[in-house]
Amino acid sequence: MNNLNAKLESLAKSIGKKETATEAFDYAKRRQEFDRLANQDIKNLQLQTKQKRIAQIHGRSELNPNWTFDNLVEDADDVTKAIEIAKAFISAHDDPNWRNGSANMMIFYGDYGRGKSHIAGAIAHELINRHETTVLYRQLQTLLEMRFSSYDYQSNDQTGEKFREISKQLQEVELLVLDEVCVNQSVLKKPSQSWLGNILRQRLSDNKNCILITNHNLKELENALGAYCFESIKEYKTFMVRFQGPSRRRQIVPEEAEPSAAQAGYQPNQVR
Repeated sequence: MNNLNAKLESLAKSIGKKETATEAFDYAKRRQEFDRLANQDIKNLQLQTKQKRIAQIHGRSELNPNWTFDNLVEDADDVTKAIEIAKAFISAHDDPNWRNGSANMMIFYGDYGRGKSHIAGAIAHELINRHETTVLYRQLQTLLEMRFSSYDYQSNDQTGEKFREISKQLQEVELLVLDEVCVNQSVLKKPSQSWLGNILRQRLSDNKNCILITNHNLKELENALGAYCFESIKEYKTFMVRFQGPSRRRQIVPEEAEPSAAQAGYQPNQVR
C-alpha cells in the first residue's frame, strides 16, 4: 500500500500537482465542489428560463417597447404625480396578499399626447420584469371592430376564432390595459356597453387589475360607458390621474398661420 501511495504521489508531482495522494482523493472536498458547481448550473438554468418566460410575456403583451420609465420625460407636475402613483402601484405587487386579494383600476384621462399610454406601458413593463405579470394592451375601438366583424359567419379570415381567443385573454391576463376608451364617441352602443361591462365584472370577481386610458373627463367617461359598465368600475379600488400638461408629440402644424392655397393663387379642382 505504501508503495502504491508513493507511485500516486510521484504521478501527481509529474503532472504538476503538489498535494499528496491523500489530499488528491479528498472525497468530501470534491463533493462540496461538485455540489457548488451543480447548484450554480441550476441557478443559471433557472435564470435563463425566467428570462425566456419574461421575453414571451413581453412578446404577447402588444406593448410598445419604448414605453419605459427611462424614456419618460418628467417635465410637468401631472407627470410627476402619475409616476409616483405608478411606482406605488408597482411596489404594492411585492405583497402577494395585496396582489391576489383585490382588483384595482387605474384611470388615466386627459388630452392627446400627454403621456398616458407611455406611463401605462411603463407600469406594465415593470410588472412583467419583476413579477412575470401577464399583460395585454389593446385599443378598445380595435376590439369593438373585431367583435363586430366576428359576426360575419361567411368570412374566411378567421376573425371569429381570433376574437374568441382575444376575449379569453381579456378575462385571464393579470393586467389589462385598454387604451383609447370611447375615443371619438360620446356614448358606446348598448351591446358594446354590456360586453365591456361583463368583462370588467368578470375581472373584478377574479381580482385582476385594469388600466383604462381615455381622452374624456370622468363625467363624459361615465356617460360614454353607460351605467352598467361604469358601475363595474366603481367596484374596483380606483386610482384616477388627470393629465393636463403640454403635449409631448412632435408638432406638425406651425403655430403661425401660413398663407392659404387660395391666397397663393391656386384653387383645387378648377373646371375650365
